Formats: sequence, structure tokens, C-alpha cells
Amino acid sequence: MNGLPGPAALASPDLRHFPLPLFASVMGLMGLSFAWRRAAIVFPDLPAVIGEAILALAVVWFLVVAGLYAAKAATRWPDVLAEARHPARANFLTAISIAVMLIGTGLLPHAPRFAEAVWLAGVAGNVALAVVIIRRWILERFEPAQVTPAWFIPVVGNVVPPLAGVELGYVELSWFCFAGGLGFWLVLFPLTMGRLFTGDPLPPGLSPMLFIFLAPPSVGFLSWLELNGGVLDAAANFLFHLALFIALCLAAMAPRFLRVPWSLISLAYTFPLAALAAAALRYHQMAGSRVTLVLAAGLLMLASAVVAAVFAGTVRRFVAGAFFRPEP
Repeated sequence: MNGLPGPAALASPDLRHFPLPLFASVMGLMGLSFAWRRAAIVFPDLPAVIGEAILALAVVWFLVVAGLYAAKAATRWPDVLAEARHPARANFLTAISIAVMLIGTGLLPHAPRFAEAVWLAGVAGNVALAVVIIRRWILERFEPAQVTPAWFIPVVGNVVPPLAGVELGYVELSWFCFAGGLGFWLVLFPLTMGRLFTGDPLPPGLSPMLFIFLAPPSVGFLSWLELNGGVLDAAANFLFHLALFIALCLAAMAPRFLRVPWSLISLAYTFPLAALAAAALRYHQMAGSRVTLVLAAGLLMLASAVVAAVFAGTVRRFVAGAFFRPEP
């Protein structure tokens, strides 16, 4: 997107065009906050304030995005309904509830009671939205080209609750959500890969969506460790190493990703990479070797650079008013 106008474009913002996928930027920041929080434990010389500062930024940014989207819902309800009925964008409704769950998880060390209320609201919202979306998948017919990695977003949401739920005492609820998320991931993974293998190629502009494949096994690894008491068992090893193998496949396509200009789809890089970095740090904490050390540190730096670059581009376009105009 070239030739962005200045801040004056915000004088009369048109909320019709304010994009639902922008909530994915909050997910990316929260994922990076968790990664840096874990890094401060694994590497005691790192300042813990980095993770907490990213958490604060994520909360403020969520309030901005949520406030504007609430204003859109209040004044442009038909446009919100149109997004909710869109075969691809409807999946981003769960980005709202995932962001709320992640914020509740992040606030847990600072304000446990408030964090619990936020987390519960996020879990309730995500379960409800996931059920509605899955019902739609079953009852409506979709073209193969409409099946994209974005369909994983509701699934990822159901894998998130154990990150805080076990500590809060909601063990059964955490298992319920995790089982639903993991079960439908096992269905969607071959379905989506089959569409990529045999259907029309994914348009280059949608290539960043491929990074969403990283999220379920990465978050699943972290959640599984919460559910099983922190044991690096066969299931944990499977999830972590599957995430690494997917990352290797994506790395082999790096030139393709580097040719894609910034767009809202670029947000798909952020949370999955941050989740993989957090998983690598947790794995190193438990397995401990030079290889896992280099891997964890490298993924943390990569995730930090990518999230920072994509978020900077997001803020730049927000200030320029790009999110209040029709997408090019």
C-alpha cells in the first residue's frame, strides 16, 4: 500500500471499513509477551519488564481496536453482520475472544480476580462462537477454494484456555476446550492440506496465512504441559516437533513470503511465530541442550522482529486512516 495519506484522513473515519481481522494484531502482541515472559525465566539476565511492557501495549491496543469495532457495531450493524456471514472473515470473530483469553492469561500474575473474569468471558465467547462457526461448516456448503488456514482460528481458540485455566482451577473446562480444539484440528489439518495439494494454488497475497499452521501444535504443546503437570511426554514431544517441522517447511518458502507486500493478511505471521518461540523456550527449559538453546533464542529474535515490523506497519496504516477506507 503506497502513498498513504496523513493523519488528516482520520478526521471523518468511515467505520464501515474498520477490519475485523485487526484483532489478530492483539494476539500477536500477547503471544510475544508470553514468549518474553518465558525468556526472562529461561535466561535470568534478561529483564522481565520487556514481556510486561509488551503486555501493557497489547492491552492498550486491544482497547483501541475493540472500542472502534464496538462503535462500528453500534452504528454499522449490517456491515458487522456481513463480516459475520463472510466465509473467511467470520473465522476472525474468534480472534476477539482469543485476544480476551490471552489478555486474561497475561494479567493473571498482576490481578488474579480481574484476570479470571476476563478469561472466563473470553472462554465463554470463544466456545459460543466456535459452536456457531462449526455448525455453519456442517450445514452450509463451501467451495474448496473457500477452505483456507483461516479456518484454524476458531480451533486455536479452543486450545488456549488451559494456559490459565489449570492455574485458576478450571481443569475440567480446560480439558473440554482443549479436546474440542484438538479434535477439530485433527479434522481441519488434512482437509486444509488436501485443498492446498489438489485445489487451485493459494493466491500469493494470502501466503502469510500458511503460518497459521504453526499455531495449533505450538499452543497445543504449551497447553498440554499445563494439563499433564509439566511432563515432557510423547504427546508433548509430538506437538512441539510437528510445529518445528511445519516451520522448516515454511522456511523453505521464505522467498515467496518476502515478495508479499504488507496487508492485513500479514498479521497471520505474528501470533503463530510468537507461539512457536514461546514453545521453544519452554522446551529448552525442560530439555536443555545447546541445540535447544540456539533454537529458542533464534526463534525469539525472529518472532520479535516479525511482530515488531508487522505491528509498526499496522500502526502506520491506522494513523494514516487506511483502515477506514475500502481495501484496495
